[in-house]
Amino acid sequence: MSKVIAISNQKGGVGKTTTAINLSSGLSYMGKKVLLIDFDAQGNASQGLLAITKRGQPSIYNVLLEDMDPEQVIVHKQEPAIDILPANITLAGADLELDKIGNGKEQILKKRLASIKDQYDYIIIDCPPSLGILNTNALTAADSVLIPVQCEYYALEGVTQLLLTIRLVQQLYNPDLRIEGILMTMFDIRTKLSVEVSQDVRQNFGKQVYQTSIPRNIKLSEAPSRGMSIFEYDVTSAGAKAYGELTKELVKRNERG
Repeated sequence: MSKVIAISNQKGGVGKTTTAINLSSGLSYMGKKVLLIDFDAQGNASQGLLAITKRGQPSIYNVLLEDMDPEQVIVHKQEPAIDILPANITLAGADLELDKIGNGKEQILKKRLASIKDQYDYIIIDCPPSLGILNTNALTAADSVLIPVQCEYYALEGVTQLLLTIRLVQQLYNPDLRIEGILMTMFDIRTKLSVEVSQDVRQNFGKQVYQTSIPRNIKLSEAPSRGMSIFEYDVTSAGAKAYGELTKELVKRNERG
């Protein structure tokens, strides 16, 4: 059975793409078959793993709006051993184009994935930092949502807004959608703010919050510029250790059911 996890938070800069790349990579190193879908027009996940290499290369846009077979678009990476459905700037207009379709526009991604879904253990969707139709497509196609939360003021406001969107998607399109987990990112144990925000989120969401927190770590920032996940760039770094622990925690939760 494949598990589709959308990584979503409409606030930008919370570590969403970093988590998508490194969780996907961590799962592959645990022997899981993984598809990473870059669903953000900025294409940072694609750039961070060198999945877009030439002008005019097919992308998730062609799958969504031109009914191109996902198999023709998927990029097969060897290290880490993951498949990627890449994105580029063409996705920027997709919200407007999807809006013109009418009925069923929220379920297009789910339909496009139906033919390949069972080939994977995990499908990770790196969602756009917005609450538009693209994000709704991702949440409709997903089994669960992983929410990265940066350790900063107003962190809970972003989570609250996303939870309202999730409830709406549950009511209208995907009643089985659930919270996969809440991940504290950019955590710095030396600062009072990080500790207070982490405590606040844990008090509000309890066991939904992962025990693992992702620290502020320069290696995590550097790795994408080399086209690598943190595990290839510096497996001994604090960032690699944290994403390794997160991956194990996520897999353990899913195996436990």
